[in-house]
Amino acid sequence: MDVWTTRWPGHDGVVWYRMRWHQDHAGPTGLLVEYASMAGAVYVNGSLVARDAHLAEPLSRTWVAPRYFLLSPPLLRTGENTLLVRVSGLAAYQPGFGTVALGAPSAVHAQYSREHARRYDIKLVNLGMTVVLGGVFLMIWLLRRQDSVYGWFALTELFAALYAANFLVSSPWPFSTTDGWQAFIAAMYVCAGASYAMFLLRYCERRFPRLERAMALLCGAALAAALLAPGWMGPGRTPWIVVGALFYYGSIGFFLVQAWRRRRVDTTVLALCVVTPVLVSFHDFALFMGWARGDTYLLGLTSVFTLLGIGFVLAYRFVSAMRRVEGFNVELGQRIRQATEELAQSLTRQHALELAHSRAGERLQLVRDLHDGFGGTLVGAIARLEQAPQELPPAAVMAMLREMRDDLRLVIDSTARECGDLEGLIAPLRHRSAQLLEAAGIDARWHLEGLAGAALESHRALDLLRLLQEALTNVFRHSRARRVDVRLVREGSRVRVEVRDDGSGMAASPAPGGAGLASMRQRAARLGGALRVDSNAAGTVATFDFPLAAPLAPGVQTP
Repeated sequence: MDVWTTRWPGHDGVVWYRMRWHQDHAGPTGLLVEYASMAGAVYVNGSLVARDAHLAEPLSRTWVAPRYFLLSPPLLRTGENTLLVRVSGLAAYQPGFGTVALGAPSAVHAQYSREHARRYDIKLVNLGMTVVLGGVFLMIWLLRRQDSVYGWFALTELFAALYAANFLVSSPWPFSTTDGWQAFIAAMYVCAGASYAMFLLRYCERRFPRLERAMALLCGAALAAALLAPGWMGPGRTPWIVVGALFYYGSIGFFLVQAWRRRRVDTTVLALCVVTPVLVSFHDFALFMGWARGDTYLLGLTSVFTLLGIGFVLAYRFVSAMRRVEGFNVELGQRIRQATEELAQSLTRQHALELAHSRAGERLQLVRDLHDGFGGTLVGAIARLEQAPQELPPAAVMAMLREMRDDLRLVIDSTARECGDLEGLIAPLRHRSAQLLEAAGIDARWHLEGLAGAALESHRALDLLRLLQEALTNVFRHSRARRVDVRLVREGSRVRVEVRDDGSGMAASPAPGGAGLASMRQRAARLGGALRVDSNAAGTVATFDFPLAAPLAPGVQTP
């Protein structure tokens, strides 16, 4: 390969290369022009064979791939033939001419295929792999923004793909000059090196804020110079390429040290996959700097090592994550079993407490029912016996015993039935209380309105009956009344209860506000109402209203 700057330093423009060969016959001949930088035209025996689109700025980029020509007999002579190649190039970008092969078409075309695969096809495959890897890691990063290592690798592949286009595209478009294109490529190399350094730093879980800010400033300066001063940066791209190379080699060296210290499987494998491209890059860097002769950059051939390394890293991280998930599931299962056992024990203790509380509540309820019902009946019987112990015939004593029996039956019946008719439940109480009050000379008048069809659950019905029974017992025992009015009026979905007497009021009672009144208030609250008692010298009025439907417990909502 000939680089003309070794003979004519600083020459920009055109150089002609001439080759003569002797041919015994004028049959078809294959011609391979391996390399021409940057653009050129090919002539055989004075006839134009091929010409690039642009032999002046913006120059075509023929050098990216070899060129094959099949020379037909009209172009050839028996004897001496002449090949002329015009090469247009710029001194800053290694202008020159490569080797030429002539011979049988099949042999020359086979050589062309090998050279094309080595210099172009493999780099095209490498570019495709780079774009795919960048796209995959970009999607991973978009789904997991917290894993910035994937985002930096995606950015590295994006810049690397743009830099790799330098070895594939045949035109400097969209730039109007070769300088503009080369400045852009140099800036992409700097940005790719910085992104790769950030990727390795984040993979090692390390941060160097000052160094990272310095790399960002250099990347910004490279992009600004490429856009604003391409005529200066393009020919002077070497320092920028050195900066990008320092990013690469410095970060890789740091990563190799970290991999050696950590001795983790993923970092070790990735380090081994990184070493091969580093060694090959020395060859390419020497070609770029002009320290070595050649026309083929080999770094693109090492992309498979990068693919293997990144593929292994992804698989390793995925397997590690799955193992952590499985371990978490096992631990979670153990904790769930432990919590279930603790909950079962707590429920057992709570159930025992609820049973004890229920039994205590049942005993207390039974005491209240006996006090309000059977106790009241017993008090009335004792009072009648005290008033006329000698005058009561056996039939009256039997009647009092039957009354106490009926009172016990009230407790049993109201407890045994799930739900009862309100009018039917009140009727026995009305009959028994009328006999008791008439014996004391108290006129009892009942007024029931709208209770037809109204029903109450057994425990609520018992609370209502006991409340009324306690109220009438208080009238009998303490009020000294001559008349009592009992009203139960249904108002929509509620029932209003009123017990009014014309006695002397609670102030004259020997034991006002005793256990009976407290029991009445509790029963009214259980029914869903609030008992109100107004008492003065003209009598006492006890009122409350309650819903027919059972009130919800606190915190419970209807569906």
